[in-house]
Formats: sequence, C-alpha cells, structure tokens
Amino acid sequence: MQEKKYIAYVGTYTHGTSIGIHIYDIDVEHGKLLEKKVVPINNPSHLTISEDKRFLYSIADEGVEAFKILPDGDLEPINQKNIGGMRGCYISTDKENRFLFIAGYHDGRVTVMNLNPDGSIGEIADGIFHKGIGCVNERNFRPHINCVNITPDQKYLSVVDLGVDNVKIYKLNHKTGRLSLADILSVEIESAPRHIIFSKDGKYAYLICTMLNVIHVYAYYEREKTPEFELLQTISTKESRVGSHIASSGLKLSMDGEYLLCSTAGDNEVSVFKVDKETGLLTFLCAAPISGEYPKDVDFFPDNRHVIVLCHESNQITLFKVDYEKKILVMHTRPLKIDTPNCISILEL
Repeated sequence: MQEKKYIAYVGTYTHGTSIGIHIYDIDVEHGKLLEKKVVPINNPSHLTISEDKRFLYSIADEGVEAFKILPDGDLEPINQKNIGGMRGCYISTDKENRFLFIAGYHDGRVTVMNLNPDGSIGEIADGIFHKGIGCVNERNFRPHINCVNITPDQKYLSVVDLGVDNVKIYKLNHKTGRLSLADILSVEIESAPRHIIFSKDGKYAYLICTMLNVIHVYAYYEREKTPEFELLQTISTKESRVGSHIASSGLKLSMDGEYLLCSTAGDNEVSVFKVDKETGLLTFLCAAPISGEYPKDVDFFPDNRHVIVLCHESNQITLFKVDYEKKILVMHTRPLKIDTPNCISILEL
C-alpha cells in the first residue's frame, strides 16, 4: 500500500529574513519537517486550504491571494484582491469554495469575498464593521475580529471579536454572500475570545479565550432555524496557571478529532487534551515548555505522535514527541530556524 504523503504550509511575517510561505515535506514516521521551498508573498500572516484541497488562500499586504496547489504540494499564484479594509489577520472558506471570509483585527471588519470555479478570488460580496466598546484594557476596548469560521452545517459564520468579548453569529446567504446577524454568543468580560473551531462531526465548538486562559466547550445545533451554542464545559488551558501575563494563543484539533492542542504565551507552554467524541468534553493530558517564545500556532502530526509549535518571537519551530501512556511531551530533534512564523496548515497530498 502506498504511504500517505503530507505537506505543511507555514505563513510568516516578511519584514525580516523570510520572503513568504514556507513549504515542508512531513516525515511522519520520524517526526520531522523537511523544508523544500519558500513561495514569495508579502506577510502571509494566515492561510487556509480549500475543502477540495485544490487551492490555498493567504492574507497578504495587498489584501488576499489565491494559489493553486500542484501535485507535489508546490504553490502556483492565481491572483490577488483588495479586501476593502485594513489588513486581515485570519482567513477561511466555506465547504463548497464559493466564498472567502476574512477577519479584520485592526478595523473590526468581517469581509466576504466571492470565489470563482477556477479558484481565483472575485469581488467583495459583503463587509461589516463591528461596533461597541469592551473594557478599559488597552487591547480589548474596541472591536478586534480575530477569527472567522463557518459552522459545519454551512449555515452561519462565527465571527470571534476579541475586543468586545463576544462571537457574532451571522446567517450566510449562499446566493449573494451577504451576512445577516442571527445571534451573539457573549463570554466573560475581559476574557478576549481568540479562536473558535468545530469538532469533526459538527456537534461541538471549542472557543479559546486569550485573557481568561480557558477553553469553552459548546454543543452546537440549530433549533427552529436559530443557531444554538450550549455551554458544556470551561477548562483551563493548562493544568495550573502561574503568573499574570499568560495569554492563550493557538488552538487545533487533530486530524482524527481525538485530541486538542493549545498553546499559551507568557509562560510559553503547549498543552494536550483528550477529546471525548461522544460528549465533546475535554480532559487535560499533559503540558510542556516550548523552548521558545510566543507559541502563536500549533498542530499535530497526522499520526498524533508528534506536535509542531511555531515560536513567533524566537524565530523557530520546535517539535515534540507525545507519550500518551506517561502523559508527557518530550522535545524531539533540533528547532528549525524560520523568521516570525505565524500559522500552519497541513495537507494530505
């Protein structure tokens, strides 16, 4: 049987030595990343892969850029488009690859772009500026949209606003791409929600909060044509919090949905949780220091035996081996040098 092949795409800031998106071959057996190429693009701070695995979309200084994914994982530029607002920080697509969603941290704007059948980015379908005032804290006193992900049923767009401590839930018009507010999921004041992701079966949502340093677990469903997020659990991002400058950052589910991974800045740790796929609830397994600074994004190797940590401030990628029996993370191989890594997406070729 032919061995599966995987590619990792790492987005970076390019104001230093990096010039764009770093492409790595993944050696699953030995837990290694082997850099094969860097594709030039200005500040690809976040990127996403289309559901059909044919295209990659990235934030860029110019707005957003589309790439065709070639058979060997290389990227071929398609086009760029302006998003009609300030620079985005997060990007995602719907399942049918008809729309591109962009989060605006700096201007508090969520933008919807049309996508064409050839993968190219079309014109703006909708753009909404959030309004409101958060707390007096310098970071979250006004709208800062940090994440945009569509619900698994493809009906609603979840827009995480770190600045005003809520997640706005918009109904998506699949013909026009227009958004209409359906509900608001409020969280604790000064919690600063950062990312929301959904379980593989679409029944559960996981929301990580930067300042409160917790993960909220919700049951997600629709009742009477209204989206419902029922809070099931609130769990700390680490076993025991120490210090006052901890800030939860990365959040990823493993490919099989068995485990959840998160990282915290300040104390610079990464934590692994076991997911109960029947109930959606999380159980803390282990945590470890990342041997770097600001773990901005994280991910599992496809076999869950190794963990990838992007150390944004120390300009490196650190790799860890997970021992589930002993419940420990052990550093694995030397760190890889890379300038200001920001996000990672893994693709099976």
